[in-house]
Amino acid sequence: MRIIVADDDVLLREGLASLIKARGHEVVGRAGNGSEAIALTTSTPTDIVILDIRMPPTHTTEGLDAARKIRAELPEVGIVLLSAFAEVHHATELLSTGRGVGYLLKSRVTEVDEFFDALDRVDRGGFVVDPELVSELLSAPRQANPLAGLTQREQDVLELIAEGRSNAGIARRLRISEGTIEKHVRSILTKFGLADSDEDHRRVLAVLRYLDAS
Repeated sequence: MRIIVADDDVLLREGLASLIKARGHEVVGRAGNGSEAIALTTSTPTDIVILDIRMPPTHTTEGLDAARKIRAELPEVGIVLLSAFAEVHHATELLSTGRGVGYLLKSRVTEVDEFFDALDRVDRGGFVVDPELVSELLSAPRQANPLAGLTQREQDVLELIAEGRSNAGIARRLRISEGTIEKHVRSILTKFGLADSDEDHRRVLAVLRYLDAS
């Protein structure tokens, strides 16, 4: 993969770059703010851009703003946002941009195999939400819980869908057959009232239906 790393923390940026190169991928650019990330991505052949959400000058949503512009101009480029905090509205907005997106907590970088598994899934057009964020959302109380109509097993399946797992990956995690997972997925989509269309798109919509209610 050809990857751009954008983070104003020099130590994290260089550490990520070294880790990426050690895994046999190419770091085609480094940026310290959103503007630099946009300029690099639009001028350099890139597969994935990794963006810190909070960068100069205001340290608020510069990375997210850069992600919007990159997605608008280069929809084929995978985008992974990193954050030190679980911010639900950021995850929701990012996922709504379509496929090839990810939202990970910075602590996930230290779990090297999981981190690169997430990059690989984004590169293949998938979407990934940090498991810690998914867990926080699933445990949060709500006045109108969108999961009220789902069985516990369906909730388990939805949590793993939100992490970006395939049916085969969910089956391995839950130790049940892939056919059973397919039935649970169809049931979730039906209960959420999602009409037949591209299955990957419906899976994203199912996750968004839940995240939007947080």
